[in-house]
Amino acid sequence: MNQKSKYLFPIIIILGLAIIFSVLTFKHYEGFMTGEDQKEFTATDIKHHKTKELIKTEKAFRTEATISAVGDLLIHSTVYNAAKTGENSYNFNPMLERVKSYLQETDISIANQETIIGGTEIGLSNYPSFNSPFEVADALQEAGVDIVSIANNHTLDRGEKAIMNAINHYETIGMEYVGGYKSNEDKARLRTISKNGIEFSFLSYTYGTNGIPIPEGKEFFVNLIDREAIKKDVEEAKQNSDVVVVAMHWGVEYILFPNSEQEELADFLAEIGVDIVIGHHPHVLQPMKFIERPDGKKMFVVYSLGNFLSGQKDDYKDIGGILQLHVEKLVDGKEKKIDIKVDDFIPTYVSQVDPTKYHVVPLKDAASFGYSQAEVKNKEMLDHMYQWLEEDEINH
Repeated sequence: MNQKSKYLFPIIIILGLAIIFSVLTFKHYEGFMTGEDQKEFTATDIKHHKTKELIKTEKAFRTEATISAVGDLLIHSTVYNAAKTGENSYNFNPMLERVKSYLQETDISIANQETIIGGTEIGLSNYPSFNSPFEVADALQEAGVDIVSIANNHTLDRGEKAIMNAINHYETIGMEYVGGYKSNEDKARLRTISKNGIEFSFLSYTYGTNGIPIPEGKEFFVNLIDREAIKKDVEEAKQNSDVVVVAMHWGVEYILFPNSEQEELADFLAEIGVDIVIGHHPHVLQPMKFIERPDGKKMFVVYSLGNFLSGQKDDYKDIGGILQLHVEKLVDGKEKKIDIKVDDFIPTYVSQVDPTKYHVVPLKDAASFGYSQAEVKNKEMLDHMYQWLEEDEINH
């Protein structure tokens, strides 16, 4: 009997423990299946996990693009005669050969085609009523220019035929143009260029047309500076692009600083949300600046890019520049941020060592092309252009 008790007692203990463990396990399992608190916790945990996955795929992406701009192409007779290769043929490519790499290395490039390219059909002409060969546009395209601004005081110099000829040629070679149009339908088409996931839109306006009236009913031939019209255009551009670029033909000729009217217009453009303003007309360089916008962002403006290619000489009229901007787009969910910085500014010089030859060259190299003051003037122009920029507005 004692021997049986010896073995029975441990068995009873083991069985008791097994029963207790089973009861506790069942209670825990029942609570897991029916407990509201546990059920809510599990559902919430799964939901949060899915949200994290969405944030990973949607949350943040960053992309960037670069844009370059040059000033006035004011094609005097001395320039197009120097480019002549035959009775009615011209080649401007050699004139841009030494600077085209600065345009081609950016994603987008814009130029101010100041003289209308109406072609030889209607006869080429010089100041004060310009008409230039089609080949000017061909050379710009070969050099890397994607879009030309044609709203300026010389748009109407040679009338409707010249404008239509120019537009037909731009369309033939596949180059975008802005600021002058062939119809209301053409004007209604917003000019946009997309690069690296960033959509750029382009608008262009001029202060006037040298007193030449716009033909009645054909106001589409040239965009005049009209604040209400600009505001409407910018609103549409902002809805359909990430970056709004506006070319402004404004200011006083041969003055190295913007006047009050330019500054007031720049403030207006900042107020309505423009991102980049490219200024033309003074034929000399005027400084760059960032202007605060009401939304806390900044608008970039260069008041004048001077002459890129022209027959004008001396008093800074043969000095221009190539602007390079860096544009970054950051998307975080529904939030989008555009950040613009100055990548570089390359002063240029129109060399006329031989009166029959024209070459646009970097100003820093112009000593090799007959300009003895090249080094001094290059530093002067860099200081001049950068004087209103803060350190954090320059891309280092």
